Amino acid sequence: MNVRPGTAEAVCDLRFGQVGIACVRLRRDDAAALHEELDRRVRSAPQLFQRAAVVLDLSHLSALPDDGAVDALLEAIRAAGMLPVGLAYGTADTEALARRLGLPLIAKFRAAYERDNGEPAAAAAPAPTRAKPAARAVAEDTAVRIAQHHAQPVRSGQQVYARGRDLVVAAPVANGAEVIADGSVHVYGALRGRALAGAQGEAQARIYCTEFRAELVSIAGQYRVFEQIPAELDGQPVQIWLDGDKLRIARLER
Repeated sequence: MNVRPGTAEAVCDLRFGQVGIACVRLRRDDAAALHEELDRRVRSAPQLFQRAAVVLDLSHLSALPDDGAVDALLEAIRAAGMLPVGLAYGTADTEALARRLGLPLIAKFRAAYERDNGEPAAAAAPAPTRAKPAARAVAEDTAVRIAQHHAQPVRSGQQVYARGRDLVVAAPVANGAEVIADGSVHVYGALRGRALAGAQGEAQARIYCTEFRAELVSIAGQYRVFEQIPAELDGQPVQIWLDGDKLRIARLER
């Protein structure tokens, strides 16, 4: 990079992008119980949860804990082997708490919080627009629904994310790799890594694969880790969907 005389070369690039952050949604203010639960999960799948970045979501508690109680909750997360990186978006009180503790609010979880609490964001007044020709409107609507295609093998440590649409992977997904979509995930090959559908909370999303050997599958935040694939599903073509809070897996007939 050329630098003009008298100017300093930039020390870094700062960009915002898709990152894999887990959410710990607290249901009661109990640091000891939280540590026990997270420690159990980390020990059950250390390759997934050890040193995982997590956001603490306090929105489901009956009252917001005080600063000392939240400090204890954060320490419980650290002691279990995870790394808390901030608080999930909440009320003005949550924002004030985050400021006092020197923590960021993670906006990624804003939509889920507002949907669960019946507090939709204020909608901006729509700008006046001219009517679009019917053919153009249909084309634009269709474009939104076109799946993202990925034809190369997804290697260990690699993440492929389809924002706002389905993801179609026409290749294997290796151990330690992640395929993520806001819609459904289709893998036409061996799924050995992790597949996460409905990443922004779409409970109707599904996961399909032609050879099931996954480390983890998740739909709308509900997940299941596999230390050993059930014999009847090992290597089989399957579909995975969410039934209430339960993940269901069924073999696809060829």
